[in-house]
Amino acid sequence: MAATSRERVEAALRLDVADRPPAGAWGHAYDAEWDPEQLARVTVDRARKLGWDFVKFQPRATCFSEAFGARWRQAGHRLHGPKLEEAGVGKGADAWVGLHGDSQSKALTEQVEALRLVCEALGPDVPVIQTVFSPLTVAGYIAGKDTARVKREVKKSPELIRPALGVISDVLTVFAAQSVSAGAAGVFFAISGYASADAMTEEVYRSEVLPYDRQVLEALPDAAWFNVLHLCGGRIHHGIAADLPAQVVSWSTSNRGNPGLREVRDRYRKPVMGGLRQRTTLVRGPASAIKAEAKAALEETDGGKGLLLAPGCSVPPRASETNLRAMMSAA
Repeated sequence: MAATSRERVEAALRLDVADRPPAGAWGHAYDAEWDPEQLARVTVDRARKLGWDFVKFQPRATCFSEAFGARWRQAGHRLHGPKLEEAGVGKGADAWVGLHGDSQSKALTEQVEALRLVCEALGPDVPVIQTVFSPLTVAGYIAGKDTARVKREVKKSPELIRPALGVISDVLTVFAAQSVSAGAAGVFFAISGYASADAMTEEVYRSEVLPYDRQVLEALPDAAWFNVLHLCGGRIHHGIAADLPAQVVSWSTSNRGNPGLREVRDRYRKPVMGGLRQRTTLVRGPASAIKAEAKAALEETDGGKGLLLAPGCSVPPRASETNLRAMMSAA
């Protein structure tokens, strides 16, 4: 008898495998992300059509910074993300002083409502996890997606940005709790390129940034049983997986300097999510290449034990449905 999607995920969290590994993918629907009902419909349609075992909900990436005063506009093209109109902080040395965020802002409450609609439509057998950006990732968007600036400030003048990271963490904590109350099985906690040797040393990350990540994840409600730590970029500091309370680790194994699936699973005794190249194979195909990557991921993890087959990061909107179907066929 075939397992349910939830049973597949639960088996993976036990470092086991059910009838097969659970599989899922995600990507932006830029033309739907400004309307919660439309975004929910697109998300549910994709999940049903492609047979995802879990749904990583994909809000618009700018929503968190909008809660802190940053202003963005819709690009008006299905392949292009939002365009910056005004950053949420200025350029001066005291720019972060007095940063204020609104956990009940429309930008955030709409994402909770859209997720609620998705959970309601898919039911309890398909776990849905809410995307929550890390505090430093949100700071980068507040500054107008100026990642170089926040990296520099963390390394050169951390005392100026620490209070802001605390405020951001408080808002994200409320957002995560509201998402779980709305039906989310947990969160997809995304650290977008900052926990990387290309951004800062692991020592700096641990001393100046990690405490705020912990603040958000440690405050998750008990009902959040399926939480994913996503480490974006190359040369990731994967050792922080041991220090953050998330059940699953997600990253792109194909990025320069990154470890393989088995290494992380066995070292930290945590399930792993990934195995497929999101910007090359899932975009260009062919189906035989997608199936080959999936097969390699299953072989590396002893037949899929502790594996959630997925892309290493968000799949570009230009990826075809045919290629995503090939991924599920391979699973």
